[in-house]
Amino acid sequence: MQPFALSYARPAAELEFVVPYVYDSGRQLNVLFDGRPAAGDHALLRELATTTSTAGSKTHFDD
Repeated sequence: MQPFALSYARPAAELEFVVPYVYDSGRQLNVLFDGRPAAGDHALLRELATTTSTAGSKTHFDD
């Protein structure tokens, strides 16, 4: 017997989005392509609401 929800479940649509910043391991923060810290770009923060990276999980075992 197949669960009812599986008859109607569909995969989520994958959105293609280019993140406008990269992680700089030397500075240990996200930077824009022009080298400025991403956290200082208020327009970017309003648009995305955050600048997340995997830095914490790579440097701290308790995250």
